[in-house]
Amino acid sequence: MDIKRAKQEIKDSVEAYLNKNEYGEYRIPALRQRPVLLMGPPGIGKTQIMEQIAKECGIGLVAYTITHHTRQSAVGLPFIKEKTYGGVSYSVTEYTMSEIIASVYEKIEQTGLQEGILFIDEINCVSETLAPTMLQFLQCKTFGNQKVPEGWVIVAAGNPPEYNKSVREFDVVTLDRIKLIDVEADYEVWKEYAYKAGIHPAIMAYLEIRKHHFYRMETTVDGKAFVTARGWEDLSDFMKAYEGLGKTVDRDVIYQYIRHLGIAKEFANYLELYRKYRKDYKIDEILEGSFTEDMLEKLKFAPFDERLSIVHLLNGKLNEFFMEYAKTDAYVSELFSWLKDYMEHGSMEETLKKAEAEFRERKKAEQISKEEEHIWKKVIGRLENYLEDLKREKPQDEPKAVRSWFKAETESREQLVEKISDALLYAFDFMEAAFGDGQEMVVFITELNVNYYSVRFIKENGCDPYYKYNKGLLFDERQEGILEQIKDAVR
Repeated sequence: MDIKRAKQEIKDSVEAYLNKNEYGEYRIPALRQRPVLLMGPPGIGKTQIMEQIAKECGIGLVAYTITHHTRQSAVGLPFIKEKTYGGVSYSVTEYTMSEIIASVYEKIEQTGLQEGILFIDEINCVSETLAPTMLQFLQCKTFGNQKVPEGWVIVAAGNPPEYNKSVREFDVVTLDRIKLIDVEADYEVWKEYAYKAGIHPAIMAYLEIRKHHFYRMETTVDGKAFVTARGWEDLSDFMKAYEGLGKTVDRDVIYQYIRHLGIAKEFANYLELYRKYRKDYKIDEILEGSFTEDMLEKLKFAPFDERLSIVHLLNGKLNEFFMEYAKTDAYVSELFSWLKDYMEHGSMEETLKKAEAEFRERKKAEQISKEEEHIWKKVIGRLENYLEDLKREKPQDEPKAVRSWFKAETESREQLVEKISDALLYAFDFMEAAFGDGQEMVVFITELNVNYYSVRFIKENGCDPYYKYNKGLLFDERQEGILEQIKDAVR
């Protein structure tokens, strides 16, 4: 199955294992809670989905890559203890607490969360001395003589043997005690995540043309040649950082992340063309409603790769706008919820203290993403500004003054909505003038449909051309045929 379905399967298992009856007991006792074993190629996001599941379920997460551990750190260190049996004293070997089990207890103390996921990665690639311990862990839910705390679900991940020479096969006894989920790399599923994560539009455009370059694992005379989802995402972050510094990403830089020389070369060549297209077709000006007949005429005779790149350049820039809207809307909505608290209790100082306390609590429990943390900091900063303004200006009607200040925030959001709505309409104007309702329009609409941020923006603010083409192109018999033509054209 794909990683999206695997995530749902694991989340459903976690919720089932943590479900309690009317007596506060787990409906499935710990003894019957089979560990989940996720098997799939490296770099497809196995660890990442565990972080998502933990946040969505409101539980803790302790993650270990077991290949980094020795038997001593996993099981604990031996020590001699005197015990008496039948009136006779004996020296008995016991073990200190496993570092992994200790980390679970530390996480409970740190976050206050009594339930969670203990995630062990690369579990079938351990050393020979640690292999029996891993089998015991999966079968008995213990490390050495220490049990995994009740309420903590075990999830493990491993690589199939074709990806790692160190892989050890599990015996039937172990396999009969786990929930095995096989997962494969799937570009279409990753694409949904990629839009949400803001992957660089050049990468999105390239992979749409060369889908078979999304994930590759080959053995060559020079060793392993590979491309993974993790590699594309890490390259995306680096490209953005380089662009911010005014530096240029070349083939050598790309090869540091895309460890397949042929694909790295091809993407480097495409990136040069992508930069040229962005400059020649002036995407920013198109989204401001300005494009020339010369530009349209040039596109008529352009190769399909070039036309498709223009579509993705438009989508990439629009996605930046859609993401900005989502962050702004989340900020204004969170700020409004705290201003409601202020209106009810009449003290900005107390409201600020409550907001700061809730932010600290969420951060301590690790139930907040980096983006959400930025929004919280911005909200708290604005509340601090309001408090300072109230102390400095001492208005007679404090709530009225605060409402007027907040009104400026909502007006700013509405101006942003208007700007993005106009840009989206201008994009459709250009698409209609350049391609009509051809296959490029199908690609444009399809990308809007799989993009979390564009779907949200259009749902909340509307867009008549989108509804028109979405109905006319994507929900009739022509869609499948047009998409097949696109596949043929880019093979």
